[in-house]
Amino acid sequence: MSNTQGDLASLSRFIFRAPSWYSSVAFSLLIAALAGVAAFDSRFVLEDAWQGVFFIGVPTVVASVVTPYLDRLVGGQLTPNRASLLALLCELVVVGVLTLAGLGAILSPSLGQEFVFEALVAALASIFALRLLVVMAVSRDRLGAAIVPASVQTVAAAVLLFVYSGTMTYFEVGGPILRSYLSRPERAPPELTAVGPELFVLLAITCVLYVGAVYVFLLVIDRPWRNSMGVSVLDFIRGFVGHIAEGTRELEDFFEQLGEDAIVPVSVLSFRTSAGEKARFVLPMIHPGPMGEIGGGNLPERIAASAEGLAFPPHATAGHDFNLVTGREVDTVLAAADRAHSRIQYDAEATRSERVEAGEAKLLGQAFGDSAFLASTFSPGFADDVDYAVGLSATAEARTGGLRDVMLADAHNCNNGLEGDDLGHVVPGSKRSFDMIESAGALGERLGVADRHPVSLGVAWDETPWEPIEGVGPLGIRVALFEVDGQQTAYVLVDGNNMEPGLRDRLVETLVDGAIDEAEVLTTDTHTVNTVEAENQVGDAIDHDELETLVRRLVDEAAADLEPVEAGMATERTEVRVFGNDRTESLASHANAMLSMGGALAGAFILAVTAVSVLIFFLT
Repeated sequence: MSNTQGDLASLSRFIFRAPSWYSSVAFSLLIAALAGVAAFDSRFVLEDAWQGVFFIGVPTVVASVVTPYLDRLVGGQLTPNRASLLALLCELVVVGVLTLAGLGAILSPSLGQEFVFEALVAALASIFALRLLVVMAVSRDRLGAAIVPASVQTVAAAVLLFVYSGTMTYFEVGGPILRSYLSRPERAPPELTAVGPELFVLLAITCVLYVGAVYVFLLVIDRPWRNSMGVSVLDFIRGFVGHIAEGTRELEDFFEQLGEDAIVPVSVLSFRTSAGEKARFVLPMIHPGPMGEIGGGNLPERIAASAEGLAFPPHATAGHDFNLVTGREVDTVLAAADRAHSRIQYDAEATRSERVEAGEAKLLGQAFGDSAFLASTFSPGFADDVDYAVGLSATAEARTGGLRDVMLADAHNCNNGLEGDDLGHVVPGSKRSFDMIESAGALGERLGVADRHPVSLGVAWDETPWEPIEGVGPLGIRVALFEVDGQQTAYVLVDGNNMEPGLRDRLVETLVDGAIDEAEVLTTDTHTVNTVEAENQVGDAIDHDELETLVRRLVDEAAADLEPVEAGMATERTEVRVFGNDRTESLASHANAMLSMGGALAGAFILAVTAVSVLIFFLT
């Protein structure tokens, strides 16, 4: 993940799950009651509170209840929880504006009650604009359709003002029955009698002005996305907010528009006993992102659920450009894994493990029959994803030593998060890429000619007490321990996204100082741990001593589970839809530019429409 991508992912910390609609409604009524006590001056406090609930809270409740219905009627997707939260925020805006206007009227008596009602007009028009912006962003409605649900709160407040201010008396329409329902100034606080028809004309003019401002603002920020990427920023906002706040999968629809088709290898290394499959390593050359369960974010968990034996889904040599665009693509990957598994020919022999170093690259691997499993790390150097092309080249180089098939995993086990300018990506043409290719070739040559011996395998698994928010996914920690010709090699797989610096080295040293001859610690790079945090690496939130103790216990359990196995590997190629070359960086760059420039642009628009509104107030 680059700095740009990290800036984009870290935006999720500003988004929270919308509270239940009844919680928002209850809080809005409480705020309305408190505002009524502060604003009105009747004989009883409870009467003031009731007037606040009626004149401030009722429009909020109406907006909470009616907005989702109207929004869905015009094709939108605004949920009751989101609608109620939006109505509550708008109520707070109205209360805040009226409070400031009231203080201004007290400090400067010349402003009078008229200034307070003009401020109310500005507040009602502002919440209409805010609601219009949110409805268009979240529901992706057209402007004409979005106006209907966006206007509910403003219209409801205006209707109450019209009826209880006695504005109906200015019109010579209707009879006694109509006037009895549409003109009730005697039942309202005396302050409302200052409201006249001109206030509603002013409200209508201001709302039209704000609608135009919202439309132009959205048009300006959307044009760069459409011109350069062919997608709308509103689709991205709607999907991003929907995923984080409500757990929806709308974001996948956006990514599907953005993506492109790619052919990726899917390798399966299976181990079986006479009783059936004992363990299965599955490595599709895709990246388990972008976040949460969107796309392939929960790929390791899906792989584990599909395997007969204990599944080991290590991280492949692929970056964010190879994120799957939708969860449906995971089914395609799993189908390819099943096809590969059905073609496996098993062999009862394997080589001792070998470790090769070239520059910063360190590779540990061993052959099973005529195929091999390799794990690459740059620890203690900081490293993140290995580029797809580098991984393919390293795999091809390893096969030149006579191996039929090679599964090359990126151990992904040492990084310093998003600190520094160089995040450790292994890209084509870099020194690290050549180090990795060179060491893969050397290891492939050694394993190709190494002696084969019977192989035994022991496995262990613990879901751990840690949660994704602490950096560990649902697969917990899994250990595969191989014994060949008296040598024991442990592969420890942690369901997380990279590791804190030094933690991998500490775990490996602990195991090697014990009874284990060779060891490597890998992570799955699951992005289920990255819903709220862009980093959240293994070891960032959990105690290192506790992790070390658990890993040692699991290795001991795996040693007790050792038994002879047969092994075999096969690879299938399949076509999936991924983000595509450089699309992740382009998306992140556009989103970050929109946020940095959008704030300034929004401020300019607000100043402009406020200035025009003030001018209209003076002229009317």
